[in-house]
Amino acid sequence: MPIPLATVATQFLDRADLASSTVRSYESTLMPLLQQYGRWPIELLDRTVLEDYLDGLQQLSYTTHHRHQAILQALLNFAVERGYLKANPIIRLRRRKPKAAKGEHKTDNPIRYLTPEQLEALYRAVAPDCRMHALTFLLHRSGARIAELLSTNLADLDRDRRRFPVIGKGNKRRWCFYSEDAAEILATYLRFYRDPQSEALFTAKHRVSGKVSRLSYSTAHHHWRSLTSTDPLLKRIRMHDLRHTFATERVGLMGIEELRALMGHQNIQTTLRYQKVTSERAEAIAHLAFQNLL
Repeated sequence: MPIPLATVATQFLDRADLASSTVRSYESTLMPLLQQYGRWPIELLDRTVLEDYLDGLQQLSYTTHHRHQAILQALLNFAVERGYLKANPIIRLRRRKPKAAKGEHKTDNPIRYLTPEQLEALYRAVAPDCRMHALTFLLHRSGARIAELLSTNLADLDRDRRRFPVIGKGNKRRWCFYSEDAAEILATYLRFYRDPQSEALFTAKHRVSGKVSRLSYSTAHHHWRSLTSTDPLLKRIRMHDLRHTFATERVGLMGIEELRALMGHQNIQTTLRYQKVTSERAEAIAHLAFQNLL
């Protein structure tokens, strides 16, 4: 019996290894596809149909378009694994190129990290919100992923040694360490703002019901956007960029294997990306060299 795309997508999103934030992200990305083809038997979605669908997403930036294609690719790979398809119909499909007419362009910077000026503006922006201030400091000073930090409990925190354990990708456990200035901001949050009714390190209280729960990614993201949206320096920055900033700041200060362990990377090639010299860094180094040569 033919199985519709919507059923396969539901199974794809119901996998136990997906974080709730990932599920929400996948759902929003796949929704346009399901609205158009959700009732179709999945075997009828051939390469031509899917190419036409992707070509119709012209309103998206090329980076967002790449994300849509990658998630669609993952869905179809899942269908192959489950035996619903014999092969992925869009295997080796080229990704959309940047369009100069839309002001899109590639960059030699493989990592989105914050400059010192952006960090200064960011800390100034989040300072009025003690919870987001502490969250921002820990993300920047520890290099933890946002999902890892939000799943941390107060009991996990080793305040004497300024560290906490996380379970990262591949179900691997590692320690994240944070700085003294982060410890001071965190202590203020714990003393005056954290709600003791929850075991979570970062808590939230529902406005209407008064129920206390673990701070969710969606709530954290909402407050992040509210605090950063008015400053042009902080346009489009993400909480995840603080993890990239952490790694970029430490390249050259420690061995690549040590950095890999701190970041929890499974593949050393992921860590090696931080060693690439970008145009911004090359410019700074060039000016420094000019000063030394004069």
